[in-house]
Amino acid sequence: MSTRQKKDIKAYALIFPCFCLLLMAYFLHHSLNGKYSIRAQEAAVEEALRLEFSLIALQDERDTLIKRVNLLRSGEIEKDMLDEQARYHLNLLRKDEIVIMRQKSY
Repeated sequence: MSTRQKKDIKAYALIFPCFCLLLMAYFLHHSLNGKYSIRAQEAAVEEALRLEFSLIALQDERDTLIKRVNLLRSGEIEKDMLDEQARYHLNLLRKDEIVIMRQKSY
């Protein structure tokens, strides 16, 4: 028969709740700052929106280029297009013309 007596230590009663609080804090931290967190999802949505705008701009640029190519493909060359390309590549001007240098938009 054992006559040992155990002391009731109040700290033992706090170990499990403290462990649970630390575990909850760990998961809360990673739900806000982790790889798949709320902030990461917001950043992914912003990136998707930025890429959609970029896609629209590229589609507009592509449509412009397709229109320019179709002007040359129709079997009959547009005189204005031919004149523009010849002047650009050969660096030719008439005496009565003024040249305004701009950045190309296509």
